[in-house]
Amino acid sequence: MALKITHILTRLIVLLLLLGFLQLSSPIQTVAQQDSSIELARIKYRGGGDWYNDPSALKNLASFVQQQLPISINPNYKDVALGSPDLLEFPFAFLTGHGTIEINRAEAENLRIYLDNGGFLYVDDDYGLDDNFRKIINRVYPNEELVEIPFNHPIYHQVFNFNDGLPKVHEHDSKPPQGFGLFRDGRMVIFYSYESNLADGWANAEVHKDPAAIRQKALQMGANILVYALTSDQ
Repeated sequence: MALKITHILTRLIVLLLLLGFLQLSSPIQTVAQQDSSIELARIKYRGGGDWYNDPSALKNLASFVQQQLPISINPNYKDVALGSPDLLEFPFAFLTGHGTIEINRAEAENLRIYLDNGGFLYVDDDYGLDDNFRKIINRVYPNEELVEIPFNHPIYHQVFNFNDGLPKVHEHDSKPPQGFGLFRDGRMVIFYSYESNLADGWANAEVHKDPAAIRQKALQMGANILVYALTSDQ
């Protein structure tokens, strides 16, 4: 399928850029040009959940990655409906919110096609999303389950090392942050952060008033997730 080939080529290009960067001793610079920059998607969903919250978050993450690595990421992400065929054009999709998500058969099928053909979905529970998210994933993949990702997994060490897993951005229920993954044919297609509020740390500083050190950790972990999604086939 053309979608799968396109996402594989994207991974190869990003990986080559990163390998070249690691061999350079010169200051960090963006190798890819803006007209060939990678576009990211933010998922719109039905049901009343606030998929639209913290609109600055994904933009700030893209800008941070561009500053740190030789990857051109377009900060002007697109809002894409869960059932839209346009989703298939993006190598990385982001979903967040606090509440209810509704998904019909066509939307579940569209998401499954996207993930099975090279797409990657990152989901951040912004407190209150967990039950709904697990239900919709069970509809998309009834024979698969989310598994907790060990701290030695590459997603925690792509660019920045997080030896203790996800950083804690906001406290809610006094639970430790957890990262979960869903795998298809050995490839992680979904990464899910729970009790971390990672994306809140990407938002503009005045939104949540998090300390600079916390925001930095959140952006670094976000960079790890994005780089992993764009380079890994495992």
